[in-house]
Amino acid sequence: MTLTEIDARNLLCPLPVLRLRKALLALPVGGRVALVATDPAAVLDVPHFCAEAGHRLIATEPLPDGARRYLVERG
Repeated sequence: MTLTEIDARNLLCPLPVLRLRKALLALPVGGRVALVATDPAAVLDVPHFCAEAGHRLIATEPLPDGARRYLVERG
């Protein structure tokens, strides 16, 4: 299965999470999306969205350019 990657750098809340939601809805259960975001609020928004929507936040990692990458599995 291919990994969908969303580049949401320089987008502010709620746009990164809205793009993540749209991408996850297009995938079957177990499909994965990597979201790259620079919005500081994403650190709280992405885990909250995953918990509320039944998705699984697999990993987060800081990137050299100051962005953060979130790996999410559709629940």
